Amino acid sequence: MPPAGITEKTRSVVLRALGFVVLWLILTGGNTADLVAGAAAAPAATWASLRLLPPGAARMRPTATARLVLHFLRQSIVAGADVARRALDPRLPLRPGLVVYPVGLSPGSRRNMFTALMSLLPGTVPAGSDESGELVIHCLDVEQPVIAQLAAEEAVFSRVIAETPGHG
Repeated sequence: MPPAGITEKTRSVVLRALGFVVLWLILTGGNTADLVAGAAAAPAATWASLRLLPPGAARMRPTATARLVLHFLRQSIVAGADVARRALDPRLPLRPGLVVYPVGLSPGSRRNMFTALMSLLPGTVPAGSDESGELVIHCLDVEQPVIAQLAAEEAVFSRVIAETPGHG
């Protein structure tokens, strides 16, 4: 709960702006010549952040986020090695194609974040939605358990975002 007199929106604006300033300083190595650009970029990023994910719309769980990051890194390495092995070993034919994944997340920012995360994993690329709203996924091998793997990824991701009561 924010201190007395500070609204949730004010707290969110300050924390996001501070985060973007810190990110800018990290990216530029603290170069003073880049501070003017950072002074313009941080407020613009804060504004865009507030428009795309208003305060109170969702809460991130730090422990679950850390688990997701570690899971994502492990999956990226495993999947990247598998893709490289399939691409370089002629005995492992690729069977590319589309699968339909019945995503449990409703359309909106949560689903968009999940599909963005999916697109970063080697071997799968979200290709849109079908007429029933399910995700169409392009994968390198349709005979692999892609649907089960995506369900596991969605379960890990779903633990990260916690809806605030009254939203969603």
